[in-house]
Amino acid sequence: MLQKRLLNSPIERVPTLEILIDGRSVPAAEGELLVEVLNRAAKAVNDALLPGAKNSGLAGARSVPQICYHRQMGPIETCDTCMVEVNGQLVRACSTEIAPEMRVLSVSHRADVAQREAMDRILQNHDLYCTVCDNNNGNCTIHNTTGEMSIQHQQRPFLHKPFEQDHSNPFYRYDPDQCILCGRCVEACQDVQVNETLTIRWEDEHPRVLWDGGEQIAGSSCVSCGHCITVCPCNALMEKSMLGEAGYFTNLPTKVLDDMIEVVKGVEPETGYPAIMAISNIESHMREARIKRTKTVCTYCGVGCSFEVWTRDRHILKIEPSEGPANGISTCVKGKFGYEFVNAKDRLHKPLIRAGATFREAEWDEVLTLIASKFKQYMKTDGPDSLAFIASSKCTNEESYLMQKLARAVVGTNNIDNCSRYCQTPATMGLQRTVKYGGDAGSIADIEMAGLVIGIGTNTSESHPVLATRVKRSHKWRGQRLIVADLRKHEMAERADLFFQPKPGTDMVWLSAVTKYIFDQGWEKREFIERLVNKADEYRASLAPFTLEFAEETTGIPMETLKTVAREIVAADGVCILWAMGVTQHCGGSDTSTAISNLLLVTGNYGRRGAGAYPLRGHNNVQGASDFGSMPNLYPGYQLVDDDAVRAKFEAAWGVSLPFTKGLDNHEMIRAIHQGKLKSLYIKGEDTVTSDANANDVERALSQVDFLIVQDISFSETARFADVVLPASPSLEKDGTFVSTERRIQRLYKAMEPLGDSRPDWQILQMIANAMGAKWTYEHPSEIMDEVASLTPLFAGVNYQRLEGFKSLQWPVAADGTDSPYLFKDGFPFPDGKAKFHPLEWIEPSEESDEEFDLHLNNGRMLEHFEQGSMTYRVPGIKRMTPSNFVEVSPDLAAERGVEDGSKVELKSKWGTISAKVLVTDRVTGKQLYMAMNNTEDPVNRLTGAHVDRATHTPAFKEVSVNMRILEPKGRSPLMWENFRNGHRTPQQGVEVERKWAREDYRLPGLSLNDQLVQINTTKV
Repeated sequence: MLQKRLLNSPIERVPTLEILIDGRSVPAAEGELLVEVLNRAAKAVNDALLPGAKNSGLAGARSVPQICYHRQMGPIETCDTCMVEVNGQLVRACSTEIAPEMRVLSVSHRADVAQREAMDRILQNHDLYCTVCDNNNGNCTIHNTTGEMSIQHQQRPFLHKPFEQDHSNPFYRYDPDQCILCGRCVEACQDVQVNETLTIRWEDEHPRVLWDGGEQIAGSSCVSCGHCITVCPCNALMEKSMLGEAGYFTNLPTKVLDDMIEVVKGVEPETGYPAIMAISNIESHMREARIKRTKTVCTYCGVGCSFEVWTRDRHILKIEPSEGPANGISTCVKGKFGYEFVNAKDRLHKPLIRAGATFREAEWDEVLTLIASKFKQYMKTDGPDSLAFIASSKCTNEESYLMQKLARAVVGTNNIDNCSRYCQTPATMGLQRTVKYGGDAGSIADIEMAGLVIGIGTNTSESHPVLATRVKRSHKWRGQRLIVADLRKHEMAERADLFFQPKPGTDMVWLSAVTKYIFDQGWEKREFIERLVNKADEYRASLAPFTLEFAEETTGIPMETLKTVAREIVAADGVCILWAMGVTQHCGGSDTSTAISNLLLVTGNYGRRGAGAYPLRGHNNVQGASDFGSMPNLYPGYQLVDDDAVRAKFEAAWGVSLPFTKGLDNHEMIRAIHQGKLKSLYIKGEDTVTSDANANDVERALSQVDFLIVQDISFSETARFADVVLPASPSLEKDGTFVSTERRIQRLYKAMEPLGDSRPDWQILQMIANAMGAKWTYEHPSEIMDEVASLTPLFAGVNYQRLEGFKSLQWPVAADGTDSPYLFKDGFPFPDGKAKFHPLEWIEPSEESDEEFDLHLNNGRMLEHFEQGSMTYRVPGIKRMTPSNFVEVSPDLAAERGVEDGSKVELKSKWGTISAKVLVTDRVTGKQLYMAMNNTEDPVNRLTGAHVDRATHTPAFKEVSVNMRILEPKGRSPLMWENFRNGHRTPQQGVEVERKWAREDYRLPGLSLNDQLVQINTTKV
């Protein structure tokens, strides 16, 4: 069996030999797939043609047909259309590897007969009604192949199948009648997404695609990621948002459409397919005038998926992934189907000014005048530091830059922060202490090629689902080892080779104990440490308290398990450690992140491919918000505000004097309001009430601040306290760039105009700055990026030309455009080129269970919703899937306390009270509870307290003790019947095509005399 290819690592083939293809000598690399060589050779011929010859249609070359083959997935071997002769034998080009002295005939009589026979079998399963099909958009593989093969007629008539269409999923439908059983969808589900839901039972009389072995999508384990639809070569799987919307005739009544299809069928025997195809091609070209395809970057998590969004006016037809450097063909349910919020009925489209207990609509001139007058008033009476600014991790890099420039250059304060304070700042601190750069050490490509992946406090398959697919694929197919340390048994824990559950907040202890054990066994990378790491002796001495015995007592992890972890690490060819909010949202979040980096330094897992530290960023641009300067102590590119030379550079560029002391962070801003020191707060794209800890205290602060501006796309919980609400534009309505978790800078393009009087955030910031007397003249975000690059060595070579289309850059980027897919290849960016070990002391968690609050409440994300659901609850299909939040309770605790699925309980902490329905699940154990963050009515942060990370002030969301009281013992389960969590996966080895070949009615095409009678005449020029 051929090895599954890496998804994020481009296949680089250096020709090592030449083979003969139809008499021509063609360079190739031994071991590469023949179909790739055929495709490349055809492309080279066509690229060499003069433009006139190309347009005439009288010259050119085509590769072999390839219905089931997909470049990013590799061979599937179900369609047989790529049959060629190799050294006299008929073989499938998709699964044949290049070998010396190959003689290939792709257009011989035998190959042509085999290809036509295979295509005829496919057309027996697929009704060609392209002109009235919503999938007739120039990218239908069946349609295009029919045309490229110049098919005249088919011998086998189309046969209806005994199945109805399945519309049970809110986002897509399956039409078995149009399904050609190519298995692309199964391969994508089993071996790319690795959700292992789709199969084909080849032994059935009428095989079809199955979900968990059944015929209905709803209620199966399908997570609506969309992989299957993306790779489907025809219209068997389609987005519901496309149906009746894409074509000129596709919205006609079903009866009319059926009659039109029958008319076409009646004409086909006389005219043949070319005339019919010509009409459908005309209709397809007509669609180009009304279907806009715009490249964008996902606005949800930090993976950085990019794709085209297809729109017809403001209607979103579909999301089409293809060439994104982070995701390729992959998406999750939010990225594929989660954009309807842009057209939500309650979108803000006019500025609002408070009028007593309500708000009134206003024009921009009035709002800008009010803001400028208030800002100037506070600057005069209370000083610039009486104002503060919170930037958004949802907005672009250019907008983060302008927000901090407004604060510093126009107002004169360093009181600027962003939501990384709530989640990832401790990870950045841990890396800055040890290796200087606060970003992923490499790329997703490195994660998928690592020998060992360790996940700590990260529910990767739900929080960063596309990145998780790369781990799951390598674990399933490439021998990658997987270790998971988490309180909760989520999907990645279920798949892990080793899974253990430390006591809450104790990860730093077991990490340090494993590191000490590696030292004690003499397994450290001594040469690496001596050459590249400082403070080794001091650090090793600091590990003395972290014995295996102490770690077992503190964390609850058996000593033998910790020894196994150590052995796995030292044996692995490259270790990547992934962590997220399960680490960072503790009082010791920075210390645990530091311990992770220390361990990687000890074992030499920096400065090489397939290794390093990966703090998985939660928001689409939480990395970029900090990278571009929305931090109280840092200019863009992590340049210190108290560095005189740096400050002088920015003063010269901006033509102002700048403040030189660190400003307030988010946590300190709330304290300053309570103290009466902060008079005005400007919050952009951040729902602080539902994002910050101790929500009750935050609400009290926001109700007290003199002047609150909230800028958002919808009316948030925080907006309820505002004096002014400004209507902003989501990512689909503007240009700009994001930085993903792998430090990847990517462009997004405006797909539609701003709604009503809403504006892109960068334009709003410029209007406010100019109302204050600044003279900003930016006409496009590219000009902002040019300014950033001129002032920031980290982004010196970044410009929009280098980011055109799906191109990207990973910082640091040199002035010549050379970027950094992985870091520390030539040492570490400290003055002496060496990293630093950072000694640590163990400090216990701030809040532990006691007699009154005897349960620990863990919290985090869930796959289908994002954060508090401000976007996803405005997507009807997602809301239908999971309409409300719930608290997970272990079976043992449920039996002890007398609760069951659907019971309503009250959860109470020292800080607040909420209510929720119960879901009993073995994902949690003992007295551990879990609750997702997707709720604004009873948000989990009403229970979280004032505890923060000691180094960064990140709230300790994960250190929450509660008690539970039954409000209603009986009730309906909060998990809807069609929710994927009710399903049962059906894992198998891809499409298992050998079972198809074993059918009595299967034979390899081209080997029977009857195949030569197939009347699919191919026109040859």
